[in-house]
Amino acid sequence: MEEETHTDAKIRAENGTGSSPRGPGCSLRHFACEQNLLSRPDGSASFLQGVAEKSRERLIRNTCEAVVLGTLHPRTSITVVLQVVSDAGSLLACCLNAACMALVDAGVPMRALFCGVACALDSDGTLVLDPTSKQEKARAVLTFALDSVERKLLMSSTKGLYSDTELQQCLAAAQAASQHVFRFYRESLQRRYSKS
Repeated sequence: MEEETHTDAKIRAENGTGSSPRGPGCSLRHFACEQNLLSRPDGSASFLQGVAEKSRERLIRNTCEAVVLGTLHPRTSITVVLQVVSDAGSLLACCLNAACMALVDAGVPMRALFCGVACALDSDGTLVLDPTSKQEKARAVLTFALDSVERKLLMSSTKGLYSDTELQQCLAAAQAASQHVFRFYRESLQRRYSKS
């Protein structure tokens, strides 16, 4: 009987249903919900669980604010809505790219385009660009936001352990990869506007 209870407690802890500092018997992260955000749909809601989403939101917002020419439109609110349909890895980089393309599509004036590029470093130091969800289980994952004019670093988000040399190596690889992303932007916009 004692063996069985110990096993049950271990299973509860692995599944995240055990007790935690947040309260006895509750190990869920903080929830936040706001309903009826959008005026046109019949229903809309924003649901937040944990701090990762809020942190990601702040990073995207700061990046957009760094390039948007807000002084041209004082007292104007710009809302960027990103809906995650699936996550195959490099989510923050994908969100940054979607935000940039949405701002371009809306005709928002910017001093430069921006893109997100993610890198992963595995245990032997091998660098992987645009890592998948499985590859993100690496020793370190670094995401950079870069501008299209000088390839300047606008934002970085890192997780894991890496050296200064590896950081510079990842940044250089991301700057080189950003050329391909910006080329894709151009081709995508040419396709869109050549049809109209």
